[in-house]
Amino acid sequence: MNREGSRTKSMNTILGISPTVVSILIGLFMATTVILVRLRSAKKPISTRKIIIPPVAMSTGFAMFHYPGVPTPISYDFIAFFIGCLFSIPLILSSRFEQVGNHVFLRRSNAFIVILFVLLVIRLGIKIWVGDTFTPMQTAGLFFVLAYGMILPWRVAMLYMYKRLIK
Repeated sequence: MNREGSRTKSMNTILGISPTVVSILIGLFMATTVILVRLRSAKKPISTRKIIIPPVAMSTGFAMFHYPGVPTPISYDFIAFFIGCLFSIPLILSSRFEQVGNHVFLRRSNAFIVILFVLLVIRLGIKIWVGDTFTPMQTAGLFFVLAYGMILPWRVAMLYMYKRLIK
């Protein structure tokens, strides 16, 4: 193979691994981290601030759409957000609070862990399915919008449940 051909091939891989596989591995790592953090945080009292911070902090990720190669048609973004909203329904249904003294805790649920893994498998399936349609950066952008569409309604519902409980 000529020098330019091997150079092009090396640019399409990360340490000899396809970008799709790398992104799936990163997604698995991040999902596992989220599950572990959620299990540990269930032992600590929840507050309005702890409910609101994740979607607010995550919203800074929309800056990625200012970089060339990331933007997709707005209709695709709306579809990704809507799918995320659908994915939030099981999270909302499995999130329950309990009051212990003056503190409110998010009740630990085995269904929550199962739901997160099922959603992860579905997301991986969708990622593999659309992987050839979009560039890796566009796919990352769409999945960010999907994740935001999942987190925002879930956290709004959590805030509503929390406020109802502390009244």
